[in-house]
Formats: sequence, C-alpha cells, structure tokens
Amino acid sequence: MRKTLLLAVALLLSTPCTAASSSPSSAPAPKANATGEALYNLHCASCHDKGVAKAPDRAMLYLLSTSAIHQALTQGAMRVQASALTDDQKIRVAEFLTERKLGSQRPHPQAPQCAKDAKPLDWSQPMSASNWGLTWGNTREVTEAAAGITAGDVPKLKLKWAFAFPDAQRVRSQPLIAAGTVFTGSQDGTVYALDTDTGCVRWTFNAAAEVRTGIAINTDTRQLFFGDLLGRIYAIDANSGKELWRIRADDHPAATITGTPTYYDGQLYVSVSSLEVISARKDDYPCCNFRGSVVALDPSTGKTRWRTYAVTKPATAQSRNSKGTQNYGPSGAPIWNSPTIDTKRGQLYVGTGENYSSPTTDTSDAILAMDLKTGKLRWSYQATPEDAWNTACSGREKSANCPKEDGPDFDFGASMVLATTSAGQDLVLGPQKSGIVHAVNPDTGKLVWRTKVGRGGLHGGVHFGMAVSGDRAFVPISDAHDWQSYSTPAKPGLYALDLTNGNYLWRTPLSNACREREFCDVGIGAAITATPSLVFAGALDGYLRIHDAATGQVLRTIDTTAPVNSTAGSKATGGSMDGGSGPLPFNGQLYVSSGYAFAGHMAGNVLLVYGH
Repeated sequence: MRKTLLLAVALLLSTPCTAASSSPSSAPAPKANATGEALYNLHCASCHDKGVAKAPDRAMLYLLSTSAIHQALTQGAMRVQASALTDDQKIRVAEFLTERKLGSQRPHPQAPQCAKDAKPLDWSQPMSASNWGLTWGNTREVTEAAAGITAGDVPKLKLKWAFAFPDAQRVRSQPLIAAGTVFTGSQDGTVYALDTDTGCVRWTFNAAAEVRTGIAINTDTRQLFFGDLLGRIYAIDANSGKELWRIRADDHPAATITGTPTYYDGQLYVSVSSLEVISARKDDYPCCNFRGSVVALDPSTGKTRWRTYAVTKPATAQSRNSKGTQNYGPSGAPIWNSPTIDTKRGQLYVGTGENYSSPTTDTSDAILAMDLKTGKLRWSYQATPEDAWNTACSGREKSANCPKEDGPDFDFGASMVLATTSAGQDLVLGPQKSGIVHAVNPDTGKLVWRTKVGRGGLHGGVHFGMAVSGDRAFVPISDAHDWQSYSTPAKPGLYALDLTNGNYLWRTPLSNACREREFCDVGIGAAITATPSLVFAGALDGYLRIHDAATGQVLRTIDTTAPVNSTAGSKATGGSMDGGSGPLPFNGQLYVSSGYAFAGHMAGNVLLVYGH
C-alpha cells in the first residue's frame, strides 16, 4: 500500500532521536543486547523528547541518514554523550531512528577519486550561476548560449555519466557548475566536488546533517555556502573543501535550512525555516514559538549583521489545548525559499509560510520586501490571511494542537521571481501552494494581476520553483494526492502565462504515467528551468520532460528511474523529482537530480549528466 504525506508525517512522529543525555554518566549502563528503541529511551529521550534547547526534536532526526546519525554519535557533536555506548549499540540507535540499515543505500564500490596528478580546478571555465535561481531575480532562466542545448540537440542527448550518492534515498541539492567542477550536497551530509567530464571525485566535505540546499559561491574569494537540515550554515573553500566556518542560523531546536543562501555584494543572505510544524503533532508539545526569518551574515566570518523576523513579536502564552498543554503564539511564517535580489531597488524578496499557531499574523503566506543593507521591512503582500496550520491538523482525527483556523496551509514554498516584461514593467511573481501566481509591484507590493493555475492543497500548487523567459512565465503544478478532499479536480502539469497580464499562453496537463509503479504520483513539484526555446521539468512520476517553450509540446521524455551504471561501477536508479534541485542545462550538458523518498514518493539517489 502506497505511503502518503499523512503516513510520512505519522512515521516522523513515531520515530525517535539520537543524542545521548547531557552527561554520559547520568544514565545507567545499557544492556549489551538492548534494542535501539530501549537505548534511545535510556540515553536520548530526555533531551530530544522534552524540547531541550538546541536539541533537535526526534521528528527531525527521522529525516537524517543512518550514517549521519552514526557519525554524530561516534565522531561528531554527540560523541561525548554517547561514550557509554558501544559502536554496535550506536548503530542500533541510528537504525531505529531512521528505519534503515546502516549502509543500506551505499553503492559498492565507492565512486572513483580523480587522479592525484589531475589538473587543479580551472577557474577560467564558465560558471552556471552564483545563486540558486540562476539570475538575481530567481527567474531560473539560462541563455541558449550558456545552455549549449537547442531544440535540435534534444533528440541527441545521451547519458554521459551518473553519480550515485551513498546512503541516500533522495537528492535535493541543486548542483553548481564552476571551474570544470560540479559542487553538490547529499542526504548523508557529504558535499561533493565532481569533475564535469567524468564524474570522478575531486574532494568531499562532511556536513553534520543532510544538505538540502543548493551551493552558492563568492567567486572573488572562491568560498562555497550552503545549509543543512539542522539549521547550520557553512562556508568552505571551493578548491579544497576545507571548512572556513560554520554557524547555527537560529537557536530554535527545530530550525532548518531549505532555501539556498544567496551571496550578493559582500553579504550572505539566509532564509530560516523550521520543522516545528511536525513537532506540533504531539499533544504534549507546547506549540509553538518558532519565527521565520532572514539573516544577513558576514561571508568571511559568519557573524550576523542583521536579522528580520517574519513574525515580528516573540510568542507568548495563549490558551491551553484540550490535553492541558500550554500553547504559544503567534508563531510560524517559515521561509523555505532562496532570497531574490533586486539590484535596482536595493531590496530582497522572500515568501513565507503559514502560522503554526493562533493568533495569525499579516506576514504569513506573504511576500516580503526587505532592505538589503538593513533588513528593514519595506512592504508585505499577504496572499492568504488567517492561515494557521500544523501537522496536528492532519489525519481523520485532529490532534490537540491543531489551531482553530485549521489551514489551508498555503505556503509560498517556491522562491519569488523578479521579472521584467518586454515593455519594461518590473513584477515580483509569487507562486503559491494554493495554485495561484500573484504578480505584485516591486515598489509598493500592490497586486497587479493574479491567476489561479492549479487546484492547490497540502502538496498542491507550485512547490519549489517556476521559471520566466521573455514574456513567458512557466508554472509547474504538483497537485499531488494527499488524502484530502477538494471541490475542484487536480491539474498537474506545466502551464505558460503571459507575464504582462497573467493570461494563459498554453496548457500542458500531465497524464497518469505511473502504471504499476509503487509510490508514483503525477505532478511537477520540483523546480523547473527554462531557456528561450525550451523548458526542462522533472516530475513526481520519475520522468524528465523537455518542452517547447513556445507551444508546451513535449519534445523528449526521459525515464530517470531506469537503472544506469554509476561512476562507482554499480547499478543505480532515480525516482520522483521534487524539491529545489531543478534540471540544469549548461555548457552542452544537462544535469538532472533524481530521487525523492519523502511524503510517499519514489526513492532514488542519482545525479544524471547528459550530453550531445
């Protein structure tokens, strides 16, 4: 029976943590044959089940890879607390938390290292872009010259090499191409530098947790920046992978980084989100006090220069829930997306999510414009007022922490897009999980036009990123199945709107290509990428589709779930495509990340590189 979003949430909440208690001698000696569950309850639960500051909730730990948890217990942040455990016991704890055997996803043999006498990184080679959205406006457009792939090349594309990520079931980190190298992160926390021609490994860096974000770069200092699942931001040297600094972007124990940091003009901008939305499912959790924010960092040291919260005031005690647990608010308004830079106005744009608890605020489900130098909020545009939701509202029987508003959970998950029409009008586009694209004036935040494209829902509408080229705005719609009831039908597919007025230019709905595939769904949740003539879209059904930008016609369909020979010499497969890693056409090659074992979608662990 296929998993659903709701089942995935239930698994997160029923699966525990990893840190041992604060003192290795504070717990009795474990029995040699104790189960992972018993070991967790004895040594970990006192921190991770009790909301101890900076200790990630156990729901977050389910999202880590087994090897990342084992590494934390043996060599990382929890090594002192776990010193009373044998290595076998640490493995049992890690496997209990993730429900996956250590090394179960690891292909053998390991991917080959580049030859010791290989040439150093060549910085004269072209670079894909310094930020996630491929332009400062996050338009996700690549020029035809930079892409090196035209409509005539599409039938000729052949797999050049495939990299299988060890100990991974999903691939969410969008590659950065620079200096003849692919820089990308992985589920087990490893950041890789791969040769663009062969896929051999130049160097690796081990972060403390899954790297969901893409990789950003300061080309002057050749620093790479990225974030991890547990809310850390890193700066490493692009030539060697050496760590330069790491900081925690927010002290909240549920803080996480999903949007790729943006480096611009001597400052690093980071969006902060959280998974407190999951913790709230437990009746005894004091929901909620996280506040989404944007933080500006000194790229040399990681020190904070300014921080602007989406919820302006800290949460205070509200009423108690039906189980007697104290609730707090306002809270939430997480920021899942990568900041968009407006060089003309000196401001940045982000989109926020729903409030986690009552009362609601006017900055949830909103587009925010901030001053680049000071972080001052210049204006906000709220798309969906009175939206408070957390996972206590999921399922047939709602838990005690579900706020009275009960949704609809219409985040701005995708990044905002700053685009200019052929007539010279600037617009900020906000693609929303409601299925609506909002176009607002970047000077005032006033609505210019609004078009409902998808049905919307918990896993509906636009998830991770649209694209703009010329006067065409390309809108991917997920509308995936989520066990909720809706009055209108789902509309998964790719759609093109006229940038000047929001009218449809063409519609290409997706038909059901899942057949008998387990965990398969229809819809486009992943970010997409466009050139003036092509649109590249990876879907939840595991197929990459290349569309004609003028008509929407599908020119080529590639099944990324088909087994391939990886650079490690083993078989590997892709899966569903979702998340912020969109297909990247660059310098005559097409880079495609495939695999998304989350929310009931198909597992996979490959980076596929096509050439012509």
